[in-house]
Amino acid sequence: MDINDLGYNSDFEEFRKEQGLDSFGIARVISEHKERYIVKTDKNELEAEILGNLRFSAKSRSNFPAVGDWVAISEYDENKVLIHAIFPRKTIIERQAVGKFGEKQIIATNIDYAFIVQAVDRDFNINRIERYLTICNTSNVTPIVILNKIDLINDMQLKDIIDTVKERVKHVPVIAISKETQIGYEKLLEFILKGNTYCLLGSSGVGKSTLLNNISGKEQMKTNTISLSTSKGRHVTSHRELIVLENGGILIDNPGMREVGIADAANGLEITFDAIVKLSQDCKFKDCTHTHETNCAILEAVDKEEIDKDLYENYLKMKNEKTHFESTVIERRKKDKDFGKMIKNMKKNKKSSKY
Repeated sequence: MDINDLGYNSDFEEFRKEQGLDSFGIARVISEHKERYIVKTDKNELEAEILGNLRFSAKSRSNFPAVGDWVAISEYDENKVLIHAIFPRKTIIERQAVGKFGEKQIIATNIDYAFIVQAVDRDFNINRIERYLTICNTSNVTPIVILNKIDLINDMQLKDIIDTVKERVKHVPVIAISKETQIGYEKLLEFILKGNTYCLLGSSGVGKSTLLNNISGKEQMKTNTISLSTSKGRHVTSHRELIVLENGGILIDNPGMREVGIADAANGLEITFDAIVKLSQDCKFKDCTHTHETNCAILEAVDKEEIDKDLYENYLKMKNEKTHFESTVIERRKKDKDFGKMIKNMKKNKKSSKY
């Protein structure tokens, strides 16, 4: 295997030379678990941990390595290496950290395409697809919607779901698949190209691990039996992992996400809800909230059923989440700044009291 087969390119190599990292090895992070990493080189998979200086200089969790990152390494023991530097990320898929207001969590880095996986049984949720789309659009990652488990519904139900998705989600490929019949897998494989990195996004139980096993032709991720009460696989991927497929595509599997919180996703919202954003230019007031104002072009379009009401409500919900996230970030920065000033004054007063 050549290092380029893992997605390495001239941009990463240029950074390596500019930063004087020529003496270090290069590897890609393929697995992460509680700040312990597995990295892959062109020859081996190695255990890795970050250098102390890199750990102490990190300002936030995003400064730590993530699955998909390229890193500079040096060996310190048999099959064990230290991570000295993280290469610049060409793309970052992230969400609002669960239970941590104003913080973001990296899902994966250096991604080219994201497979947004939704099961078509009773857990199907078009609003959730739009959330994943917004995250992808914010990250400049190309999304592809995969409708899984189509053997659980009839042809008419499937047609209704596909029509609903295509009505709400424009200009995004939609592929319907089934592990039982293998329908759709041939079409899906056409999107997977050598050297490109793909990320699986979806809730628990939508069949991401089974999908990965079918694509790779081997059991990369164990799956469990289906729960009769929920119609979902009980097994859930517990950590992120990067896998190189036989055809040369690179795939990152992710744990199922119960919450897909929107962070600073202004551009992503504009792309996902472009029809609403364009129409907002016709509103009477520039600061229109599209909730109660007179001569609001969006409200009028919703009343006339020119814009889907559910689409409109989902847009408002994510827009409010984005605003809340941004205000929380500003508030946290102010508190950190005030705390820094307090510490500085305490040191100054302590120094003055000595004289």
